[in-house]
Amino acid sequence: MVSYIQFWIRMILWALKGNTSYYLWTGFLLCLIGLGASHYMVQFTQGFIATNISQQVSWGSYIANFTYLVGVAAAAVLLVFPSYVYHNKAIKEVVLLGELLAVSAILMCLLFIGVDLGRPDHFWHIIPVIGKLNFPTSILAWDVVVLNIYLVLNLYVPGYLLYKKYAGKPPTDKTYLPFVYVSIIWAISIHTVTAFLYVGLGGRPYWNAAILAPRFLVSAFAGGPAILILIFKTVNYFSEFKIQEAVFEYLKKVFLYAMLANLFLLGCEVYKEFYTQSLHLASMRYLFFGLHGHHMLVPYIWSALTMEVIAIIILLFPRFRNNWKYLRVGCVFAIIGIWVEKGMGLLIPGFIPSSLGDIVEYTPSIHEFFICLGIWACGALAYTVMAKISIAIQLGHLKEENQRHPF
Repeated sequence: MVSYIQFWIRMILWALKGNTSYYLWTGFLLCLIGLGASHYMVQFTQGFIATNISQQVSWGSYIANFTYLVGVAAAAVLLVFPSYVYHNKAIKEVVLLGELLAVSAILMCLLFIGVDLGRPDHFWHIIPVIGKLNFPTSILAWDVVVLNIYLVLNLYVPGYLLYKKYAGKPPTDKTYLPFVYVSIIWAISIHTVTAFLYVGLGGRPYWNAAILAPRFLVSAFAGGPAILILIFKTVNYFSEFKIQEAVFEYLKKVFLYAMLANLFLLGCEVYKEFYTQSLHLASMRYLFFGLHGHHMLVPYIWSALTMEVIAIIILLFPRFRNNWKYLRVGCVFAIIGIWVEKGMGLLIPGFIPSSLGDIVEYTPSIHEFFICLGIWACGALAYTVMAKISIAIQLGHLKEENQRHPF
């Protein structure tokens, strides 16, 4: 017990120590968090009138970000599977950084759900025993369960392995490997269940597509590698921990194949809607071309698709994908493009037109924007701190026998 307490104390002390760049970055994130918290207090005191969420559009930027981040969390399986199942040495060196990204993403998901509830004290309604979770009849209850279990799995496995490394002891396979294999399956489940939240709403035909779950997973496997490439390049630049080129080659391959599959599945949906000319076409027409003079999302979705195509072109040609100047553009374009397509581009058209035939366009209010920015800053801060500690332990800078000289 004393050893565990010392482990936590030393991790906290290590997280508080850094160079000027580290302090500037964390200070910047703390400022964004403070700004987001101040805007959240406006929403907390005034209610949802401070947002542009309405009866016609009851889900907005919070749920759009939640949907996107569930995919980021699920993308950790791209490192977990080859590392633990196929024992790829190069990927095994960075798998903990991938799992910590999943932890940060799930924490942000929970924060977005929290602010979407309006008031945090409403959360007790879905706590078992205290409230009424309605499990297993409610698909929302399934989402609550799978997300929290996935969070625990991704906290336990890296936590156990890092502690063993810190203590200088070999990990026991049976203590953590079963949880690794469960987490691989669970990564698929979290995004599948999130897709079923949309598909199960019969009154929103735009979301009633059997391929929505595969679309969610494929987009996660496209956006996830883009984020990991940017993170790993940053780690290479700012730390002594050097990630092998084989890891980047693997991520670029997955990135390319998933981007192609993502656009293919989107094309299938577009064909199905426009070719059949069904009564459900209104939502898709609103997204791509506008509807009855309302076209708020049109420039966004076409810009997103353009960025995704540019990202694919960069990945297809070696002269571009092997040049960091072009690759980082492709990664950023893919991240933004998938966020627009899978976030606001999926969510908002589902409410157009409303059940009464109205067209109510939605854009986030200034309060929603800064609250979202603050939550993203929370996730970035959590990942920065966890990655810093993880790298220190893996490099041997933070270990039990040096506790008298921790720095």
